[in-house]
Amino acid sequence: MTAIKHALQRDIFTPNDERLLSIVNVCKAGKKKKNCFLCATVTTERPVQVKVVKVKKSDKGDFYKRQMAWELRDLTEVDAKDATKENPEFDLHFEKVYRWVASSTAEKNSFISCIWKLNQRYLRKKVEFVNVSPQLLEESVPSGESQSVAGGDEDALDDYQELNAREEQDIENMMEVCEYAISNAEAFAEKLSRELQVLDGANIQSIMASEKQVNILMQLLDQALSEVDNIEGKLLSYEEMLQSVKEQMDQISQSNRLIQISNTNNGKLLDEIQFLVNYMDLSKGHIKALQEGDLSSPKGIEACINASEALSQCMNVALKPGHDKLMAVKQQQHLFSELRDAFARRLTNHLNNVFVHQGHDQSSTLSQHTADLTLPKHSPLHRDLLRYAKLMEWLKNTQREKYEGLSRTYVDYMTRLYEREIKDFFEVAKIKMAGTSKDGKGKFGLHGSSGKLTGSTSSLNKLAVSSSNSRRSQSSSLLDMGNMSASDLDVADRTRFDKIFEQVLSELEPLCLAEQDFISKFFKLQQNPTLAQAENVEDTDGTVHSRPTSEHRFSISDKDMVRMMMNKIFQSIETELNSLIALGDKIDSFNSLYMLVKMSHHVWTAENVDPASYLSTTLGNVLVTVKRNFDKCISGQIRQMEEVKISKKSKVGILPFVTGFEEFAKLAEAIFRNAERRGDLDKAYIKLIRAVFHNVEKVSNESQKTPRDVVMMENFHHIFSTLSSLKISCLEAERKEAKQKYTEHLQAYVINSLGQPLEKLNHFFEGVEARVAQGVREEEVSYQLAFNKQELRKVIKEYPGKEVKKGLDNLYRKVDKHLCEEESLLQVVWHSMQDEFIRQYKHFEGLINRCYPGSGITMEFTIQDMLEYFSSIAQSH
Repeated sequence: MTAIKHALQRDIFTPNDERLLSIVNVCKAGKKKKNCFLCATVTTERPVQVKVVKVKKSDKGDFYKRQMAWELRDLTEVDAKDATKENPEFDLHFEKVYRWVASSTAEKNSFISCIWKLNQRYLRKKVEFVNVSPQLLEESVPSGESQSVAGGDEDALDDYQELNAREEQDIENMMEVCEYAISNAEAFAEKLSRELQVLDGANIQSIMASEKQVNILMQLLDQALSEVDNIEGKLLSYEEMLQSVKEQMDQISQSNRLIQISNTNNGKLLDEIQFLVNYMDLSKGHIKALQEGDLSSPKGIEACINASEALSQCMNVALKPGHDKLMAVKQQQHLFSELRDAFARRLTNHLNNVFVHQGHDQSSTLSQHTADLTLPKHSPLHRDLLRYAKLMEWLKNTQREKYEGLSRTYVDYMTRLYEREIKDFFEVAKIKMAGTSKDGKGKFGLHGSSGKLTGSTSSLNKLAVSSSNSRRSQSSSLLDMGNMSASDLDVADRTRFDKIFEQVLSELEPLCLAEQDFISKFFKLQQNPTLAQAENVEDTDGTVHSRPTSEHRFSISDKDMVRMMMNKIFQSIETELNSLIALGDKIDSFNSLYMLVKMSHHVWTAENVDPASYLSTTLGNVLVTVKRNFDKCISGQIRQMEEVKISKKSKVGILPFVTGFEEFAKLAEAIFRNAERRGDLDKAYIKLIRAVFHNVEKVSNESQKTPRDVVMMENFHHIFSTLSSLKISCLEAERKEAKQKYTEHLQAYVINSLGQPLEKLNHFFEGVEARVAQGVREEEVSYQLAFNKQELRKVIKEYPGKEVKKGLDNLYRKVDKHLCEEESLLQVVWHSMQDEFIRQYKHFEGLINRCYPGSGITMEFTIQDMLEYFSSIAQSH
């Protein structure tokens, strides 16, 4: 093994500047044994690199070649398989696991021990040694081959030092002097030993010769020590002299430190005094403004605003600990409190006087607005009061109770003012609204209205009652709409009512918005729509609207306070609006269409401006009432349709509620042309049209004078024409259904009517078709006794051309009696009868040709004759 080690060192590792420290002969476990060597090596150059190299004997000769190498730092685990028993197997865990079988357990142990030492010496890396005997993992191992291989070589590597250039030169000179240094090393060594002994003797003699000089040196040292003692004595005397100076300097330093502390304290005290003077000193001008400032002039108000802000800054200054114990600070704070309280009282009294004074000026102008349908404008009052907005903010932050008392005073006074104005305004509106149709000539009157007129005066009640009573004979129902034509007076009445209602809403909207904006600015109440708390309000049709809650909490926000103040000030608006709506509905139930459109528009506008505003909430509540009235109106029309009765002695014609629906649809389309709330009308259309369909069928079944098919045909034709002209998208399915019913009943009426002029001929051919259906061949029908050729000729002779024309003329007269003139369907029905008659004629001819072939039997009249009959009959009438 030693020879192999030297050979590997010489051939493989020395050329690569590496030293071989340990070697083990191994083969791979579990395979065909191919021996190789694992070598532990280190580089001769620093930094040292430690590797495990796999060396294998070449197949082509006796030399060895390097096959694979691993860095020792990549080794993660060494598994010796068994720590107690001898086992030549072991594993090395690099990037994967390599399993080896050593030629002997001793070689394996020596190699693992060398690996451990190299890891401890150069890497200090945590390598797991598993199933390895603790004896192998010690710093010192027993002497032997392993020590000579691993430990000895490592020590020699560490103790080795290269010769420097001078040492190399000396050795070369020495070897040149002695020519036999290389050939006879022993003689050269003996010569060097003799020369060394000579040098040692010379050194001893030199040391002995220098004894005298040593004694002289000792004397000089003694003299130096005595001089040192003298110098130390002088230094001690100097130190005693300096001690007094030191004490004096210490006293001076202490005095300087005290002076510095005093200066520092004086500076801090000055800063504190300057802080208090700067931030807690109110100028005489500000004090005078707070005590005597003119709160009625713009300059005086501006001075008071500046003084109040300065006072707030002085009172809100952040005092340092201990400041509040100073007498001067306490006096200033007491002064500030007195100034604050006195100014707050003066400001409150002045604003109360302003409210009263401005209110009287405002009420004096009411008389000029009552004649016209307008509300007084409060912009002058708002403009004058907004000058005090900053003072109100100061009052809110400093004297909350006075601020709230002032807000209550404003609300109470403005409530009385607005209540009087709104009451007078709605009185005028009701008088104008009730007077629109007091002549009683409008198309739509009161019918079935349940609602009381809530006018405030007896004269208004009498006017509304007389207006509604004068129109009871002309009820606003679909039945009456069908019996009356629109007049200029009807249009004027409705237009005037629409304008009055629109003017009422248009006057209320800016009034509420202006007041809410003023309250927010004057009382400094910031509104945040995103924080609005809302509750759901459900319409009668299931539509849910979101509106702010009216629930008051103990601690209310600014937004809640604005809503509370607006509810208090305008508490009469919702009541008056509902009263006005009831009056409009009582005058004419179809006014709810106008009110629904206008109210929806104003609610939509108010929600776009501010969804949480008082106006949006109030109009939303009133809109629910309008929607209920609209639903009542539709339900009333449906109920009247169900109660309709027809005359038993006259023909039915177009039913009044059918024409009434047409008039209603035209009116509604004109009103809702650009409305935002179109969905309500569409739902009403569906309810009405289904009721019309149902009641048309009901009346047709009850009709005795007019055939059922005629009633259905005429009325559904009228419905189809109406829906086609109006092009209402939500009724497209009903339009198609009306057309289908009209077509079906037209065909049924034509078929039933044509069976009378050629009754015997019809019965004969029905019998022929029955025999064919029973299985008799068509060409054998003529052999049947009841259907032979003679019987056919007999029946045909009964219907000569003249007789057919007479029968058709009677049929025309009968159809003319059945049909009404309004719908003008006579020619349509007559043409359909002509087509149906020709179809039957051709059918009869076909049966004759198939069942009676070669008989030469034909009808007494031709198709051309029939066309002339129908044409001449139509022209003659």
